[in-house]
Amino acid sequence: MIALSLAEIAEVVGGQTHDIPDPSVQVTGPVVRDSREVEPGTLFVAFVGERVDGHDFAEAVVEAGAVALLASRPVGVPAIVVDDVQSALGALARHVVRRLGTTLVALTGSAGKTSTKDLIAQVLSRKAPTVFTPGSFNNEIGLPLTALSATAETRFLVLEMGARGIGHIRYLTDLTPPRIGLVLNVGTAHIGEFGGREQIAQAKGELVEALPPAEGGGAAILNADDPLVRAMASRTKAKVILFGESGEADVRAENVRLTDSGQPAFSLHTPSGCSEVTMRLYGEHHVSNALAAAAVAHELGMSADEIATALSEAGSLSRWRMEVTERSDGVTIVNDAYNANPESMRAALRALAAMGKGRRTWAVLGKMAELGDEALAEHDAVGRLAVRLNVGKLVAVGGREASWLQLGAYNEGSWGEESVHVSDAQAAVDLLRSELRPGDVVLVKASRSVGLESVAQALIETGAEGEVAAR
Repeated sequence: MIALSLAEIAEVVGGQTHDIPDPSVQVTGPVVRDSREVEPGTLFVAFVGERVDGHDFAEAVVEAGAVALLASRPVGVPAIVVDDVQSALGALARHVVRRLGTTLVALTGSAGKTSTKDLIAQVLSRKAPTVFTPGSFNNEIGLPLTALSATAETRFLVLEMGARGIGHIRYLTDLTPPRIGLVLNVGTAHIGEFGGREQIAQAKGELVEALPPAEGGGAAILNADDPLVRAMASRTKAKVILFGESGEADVRAENVRLTDSGQPAFSLHTPSGCSEVTMRLYGEHHVSNALAAAAVAHELGMSADEIATALSEAGSLSRWRMEVTERSDGVTIVNDAYNANPESMRAALRALAAMGKGRRTWAVLGKMAELGDEALAEHDAVGRLAVRLNVGKLVAVGGREASWLQLGAYNEGSWGEESVHVSDAQAAVDLLRSELRPGDVVLVKASRSVGLESVAQALIETGAEGEVAAR
């Protein structure tokens, strides 16, 4: 973070200083909430969680170099005490972002946010210093912490924004007002909480409503292939830039294809020119993500050739998202277990089918959470799709939702041993260890709460003599 005195921070957040001998002392290090990340000059944010109270680490973090705590009560060491730590953290982020004058890019969507954010960051970092959301650190705590990691050298700040209800994105854009807003799609993720896709669209569109007008530099980047996203053009005064495969898109892809290994290639068309892209990532769904990143980069002055080169060299920065590992015995493990919704599940299955041409394929799938009344139909549909894509074997892991996956496969014509329902992750590991053969391709995917990343990790560790070559 830019250097600020404790007195200035207290004024910004409306707090009181306690046990601070010299309020002119500056915070010169990062702002963190994890005591393990403390270094000299840190401001430690003490949250009270369900299992851990950050105030209990007060003495330890000061001994480790923290200048002070942002806390909700006095703790016997230097602290700025506020009524609400979360609100104070947001106020501090708002102050720092405004003072920096950094170009802020915000993005949201039902699927692909983190992968797209990682692509945008890798493309823009070739032009100028860029700070971006780590992983899926996209909520009311993670977003301001990311913003506070920007420095005076930061030119681009790329922030992923998540939402679980109406008003959530409006709150986040108030903390960190964006100049460029990107909406990827409106799908069925969290539909059980929102109540329908129209409500999801209402929430996601809060991002474009927060943008400055076109004459003030505001730019809304919208998916031309998603009608609910495209309709958001009427909700903003910013310049509208469309991306997608539609012929009407300002930034579009033509001649989309997959390589023999399942990696997407396409011709990138922008208003400033055309160039060829062959990605290192897996699955055709990354074409839309890449186009979104290209639209942002074009708006910020990069040429088509610069964008295409950056996209072709970009990799996956976040764990458990189409993370491909090749074991020394020729088995390929695709760990996409960070999260799942119907759209991302279908994309992952299609990627598996493309990667597994001429090889035996396995889909180890579990529950997709927060689907509400749509849960049965969506799990059934995914099971059916696995059969239509000729996935060699479906392993449905878990309880009721897993049984719906297997039932969908069965009703679509998956007989005998082509699909199986197992009770938990360990049962899946035991089955795969006994039946995998060299050359097989295994996709592992479910909502984060299921914890299927343990299956992928166990299979990776099962490689011949424990040796794996990861890419």
